[in-house]
Amino acid sequence: MAKEYKTIREVVGPLMLVDHVQDVKYDELVQIRQASGEIRLGKVLEINEDKALVQLFDSSQGLKIATSKAIFLGHGTELKVSPEILGRVFDGMGRPIDGGEELIPTASLDINGTPINPVGRDYPSEFIQTGISAIDGLNTLVRGQKLPIFSGSGLPHANLAVQIARQAKVRGTSDKFAVVFAAIGITFEEADFFIQDFKKSGAIERSVLFMNLANDPAIERIATPRMAITCAEYLAYELGMHVLVIMTDITNYAEALREVSAARKEVPGRRGYPGYMYTDLASLYERAGRIRGKKGSITQIPILTMPEDDKTHPIPDLTGYITEGQIILSRELHMKGITPPINVLPSLSRLKDKGIGVGKTREDHSQTMNQLFSAYARGKEAKELSVILGDAALSSVDKLYAKFSDEFEKEYVSQGLQNRSIEETLDIGWKLLKILPTTELKRISLDFIDKYLPKDEE
Repeated sequence: MAKEYKTIREVVGPLMLVDHVQDVKYDELVQIRQASGEIRLGKVLEINEDKALVQLFDSSQGLKIATSKAIFLGHGTELKVSPEILGRVFDGMGRPIDGGEELIPTASLDINGTPINPVGRDYPSEFIQTGISAIDGLNTLVRGQKLPIFSGSGLPHANLAVQIARQAKVRGTSDKFAVVFAAIGITFEEADFFIQDFKKSGAIERSVLFMNLANDPAIERIATPRMAITCAEYLAYELGMHVLVIMTDITNYAEALREVSAARKEVPGRRGYPGYMYTDLASLYERAGRIRGKKGSITQIPILTMPEDDKTHPIPDLTGYITEGQIILSRELHMKGITPPINVLPSLSRLKDKGIGVGKTREDHSQTMNQLFSAYARGKEAKELSVILGDAALSSVDKLYAKFSDEFEKEYVSQGLQNRSIEETLDIGWKLLKILPTTELKRISLDFIDKYLPKDEE
């Protein structure tokens, strides 16, 4: 039930204080209606006895509090949903910005969602093919997983995001697959790039886009990922679809969280971020998963740029604790022209063993994955040794490992815009293992070596 008050006491920046309120809830939506008929939106940040602190979504400039009314709407921020939501582009608050018709909703959902009962969760176990070898072959994404991409400013994470959105699919099933893409605090050029790429590739048909621009209010930035995940929950649990949620850039989200926290004069935690940032990020990431008895699933790929490429910065650090691994982009590989510049050694998918093998990818996947990791790590060590001591210090086997390391980056990791099936990825791995003597393939059974190692070049 909406309640109307003419008791706005003061406005300071984006914050507004309303006196003598009753039965007002935290996070409740508020309309500020001026005498001219103009309406601005805000939400309740804090309640103290009969006083409510409201954060405005828009600027407070030109707001005349003497003649304005605050209308408390009795509910939080909601997203209107219907099956026609696919193929649409919205702003960060769920308003259509693609020039299409207004959505005729079948439901309005609270964007904060409802907690999933841990007992009702199903274990992620099915392979999602992204078409990118460094992910599919070595750090496999599993349906229901949350696997972030750690990037740095200037690295091509936006290109990687749209490539995954374009190519990703669940193999071996006719179930519908959808992508929900949330862009948080990006520039107009980036937003245009994302929208045009989705349209050009046709991926827009199975996607929903939420675009929050850098000049939009900070409070809207906090709502955007929740809008996207709420949309994903509707598609997954009401329409039975497998949904991949890609969110970029979580760093901009955390900055908005810090800005709102500072406006509320809260005691800051590490590097000025609020002390509850871990809990707040967990409230986003933990909405991924599968639920027993429900056909659909939600898989998350949050993308964040590490300030100064620092993995120990609070945002990647806390994200790493909550999620099941990370894909790390390397500035060094990017400078070498490797695309996508995924650094496979520090990257990790904690659930990769659950989504590979017979009936999911191929029987040799697990062993070749371990062998490729081992060979690449040894090749990198051999190259570092040759930089310090010269090539003469390397044994003939070490030189082969160094060669393997170079070829692995060029052939396996660097694939440009190619969309590779898991079989192609595994075959490229075998072709590269051919560089090494068979005696060095200690992590692969002889049966698989006989069956899959290319023979024609002997």
